[in-house]
Amino acid sequence: MGSVLALSGAGRQNWPFSSETPPPQWDTPPRRDGRLPNPGSFHALHRSCKDVFPQQIEGVKMTVNKTLSSFFKASHTLHLSAVSPSQYRFHVEHRHVDSHGKDSDSPVLIGEMDSSGSLNAHSLLHLSERVRAKAVFQTQQAQFVTWQFEAEYRGSDFTAAVTMANPDILRESVILVAHVLQSVCSGLVLGGELVYHRGRHDEGGILTLAGQYTGPNWVATLNAGKGGAHASYYHRANKQIQVGVEFEASTRTQETTASFGYQMELPEANMVFRGMLNSRCIIGGVLEKRLSPLPATLLMGAFVNHRGDKLQVGLGVSVG
Repeated sequence: MGSVLALSGAGRQNWPFSSETPPPQWDTPPRRDGRLPNPGSFHALHRSCKDVFPQQIEGVKMTVNKTLSSFFKASHTLHLSAVSPSQYRFHVEHRHVDSHGKDSDSPVLIGEMDSSGSLNAHSLLHLSERVRAKAVFQTQQAQFVTWQFEAEYRGSDFTAAVTMANPDILRESVILVAHVLQSVCSGLVLGGELVYHRGRHDEGGILTLAGQYTGPNWVATLNAGKGGAHASYYHRANKQIQVGVEFEASTRTQETTASFGYQMELPEANMVFRGMLNSRCIIGGVLEKRLSPLPATLLMGAFVNHRGDKLQVGLGVSVG
């Protein structure tokens, strides 16, 4: 729900410290003139809560990041795993830099290819101050699995976006997604998502309503529709501790999951710890340690599935 890539069956893999930088967001500062702020993008409604949870890691992974210039970056990732085939990934990123040497986020080109020949490419272009366009292409080896185009308009207090995924004239199939978010008051945002899919033998649509309320140090978000419900609550207790609670229910799979996550920051030790526990009896945590004065970060994680009697341990190093 809310993910075109998920509908097309080509979701991205979650790496422990992936060098794949997501497209930059337009951070809207608080309005001092009393007008309502822009609510942001629909797919970022649950981001505050999701950032608290650790990303599951397994095996050994090493990433080397290299900044070649003020607008060009590259990275190499080697992942050794006993569960899935070992892989090598090459990631490149191009950003436009203005005359003052700052990122202007227009345009942005991101590409990543692994040792099997699979490609993940993103292109983001700001057509104007309020309009941006994005294109996403994904392949698995030599076969295209996703081609997605998005146009987004950000008004002073609302956001509207239209996405078209996997259009195929020969097979008469397409996926269309429309998003609308509106700031109702200083802390309340309401909106909805309409997903329409058409194939040679089936056709249908799913409507999802969304709401988010932001307090002084907490954020509550709810998405509900025919496809299920997704609720999250994020709370920042202090400068070091953040917690999040997430609930997901799907009418398609007839499954529900409740998860609790927390993040603890220790600035004096250059450490960040993230932990989680969910209703599927999975407990896990990831420790991130900055190895100062070296330009390197060490990650250690472990996840235990008590119901499935499985243990997954991972170690990662990021340099640069």
